[in-house]
Amino acid sequence: MDSSPRLQHVLILDNHSDHVQTIRDTLAQGRDDCQVVAIAHPDEAIQYLRRQNPYGEVPRPNLILLDPTLAVTPQTPDGLTILATIKADPQLKRTPIVVLTLSDDEATVFNSYLLQGNCYVIKSSNLKQLTNIVKRIEEFWLGIVTLPAE
Repeated sequence: MDSSPRLQHVLILDNHSDHVQTIRDTLAQGRDDCQVVAIAHPDEAIQYLRRQNPYGEVPRPNLILLDPTLAVTPQTPDGLTILATIKADPQLKRTPIVVLTLSDDEATVFNSYLLQGNCYVIKSSNLKQLTNIVKRIEEFWLGIVTLPAE
């Protein structure tokens, strides 16, 4: 069995640019095996995940960090709709999804698990605290857990 570290692909679906930058920086610290892509627009997220143009050659993510409040306009799908779309797709449904959000709304928590989100984490608006949260997510999902190969 090959014991060389496998490149980890993390997809951030969040439209809070300061949070995205903090998450990106935290995941990059001390890791050379982690490629991070951030997408802020719901329709673009679906194109990316389905490898539609211009994303035909992108690797599938090993982990998705999803903010359920992700939406640009009322006409675009929100994060929970994206979660449902991913979990209904045979090619995507095994990808672990960490719902990472500022919201502690019970209905959102319930629906995230109902739609098969793997865990629900309330992120802090304090960027130092967010860094600590992301480090724990990274330690568990990219360090302890064995994720399936593509």
